[in-house]
Amino acid sequence: MRLSGQRVVLREFTLDDVDDALKIIGDDRVTRFLSFDSRSGDEARAMIEGAVKRAQESPRTEFYLAVARPDDDSVIGFARIAFAGVKAGKLGYAIAADEWGRGYATDAARTLTDFAFRVLRLHRVSAAIGPENPASITLVERLGFTREGVLRDHVFTNGSWRDSVLYSVLEHEWQPQ
Repeated sequence: MRLSGQRVVLREFTLDDVDDALKIIGDDRVTRFLSFDSRSGDEARAMIEGAVKRAQESPRTEFYLAVARPDDDSVIGFARIAFAGVKAGKLGYAIAADEWGRGYATDAARTLTDFAFRVLRLHRVSAAIGPENPASITLVERLGFTREGVLRDHVFTNGSWRDSVLYSVLEHEWQPQ
């Protein structure tokens, strides 16, 4: 699978992506905003191996895709839609810290959300974001997601419980830009 956005390409992970993935999930600057702590090289390999394996399942339970620049195909992030209930999906994404501020996360989230509605025919896509991540909150609001509320002590990461702000967009509300 390969989805083309305006700035990025979303593609299946391969085992060749482990080193690039470690630059993202092994970086505290990135993982402080995620639902898990920084990962080691072995944990990054296991994570990518799991993504490769789950991509072969039928039916799929998620689309966990590498975010790459179209010119060199190296991994600069990831984007994920995991099925959650009837015609519902949970959106997640992360971009390497050295690539922040270039619109890659926005394009990846837009491309994957559009895929969720147009191809997967989902009714609802949600995103749970840490309240201390204003860039991600701005991103989903710009894409038309609506704030629903706060999930208290939603994830345990970096040694403490963290709330998440829940956002969603419904199929009839989706307006890809």
